[in-house]
Amino acid sequence: MKGNINFPFLGKFFYFSTFGGMIVKKVAVVSAILEEPELCQKEFNNIVSDYKSIIVGRMGIPMDEWKIAVISLTVVGPLDQINSLTGKLGNIPHVLVKTAISKKEL
Repeated sequence: MKGNINFPFLGKFFYFSTFGGMIVKKVAVVSAILEEPELCQKEFNNIVSDYKSIIVGRMGIPMDEWKIAVISLTVVGPLDQINSLTGKLGNIPHVLVKTAISKKEL
């Protein structure tokens, strides 16, 4: 993550800004419905892999008989990264995305 330093000995989800302040992290669930998985799944997976540093869990349910896939991602990270991930996924054709973000700051 550009502009930040990860201190692994302080914990997996603990970052400091190079400008001196601690970055606030949130827990979120990103839910996605892929309405035409064969057309959008590769791009979806490429974007998800770009954000693997904030993804702590993933569940996918293929519904082949309806040609739909339902995917849920649990993420922990700075709000700007969560929003960036959600925005990029939401811009993929045939993908619907909703995100629930906790109010609690980590």
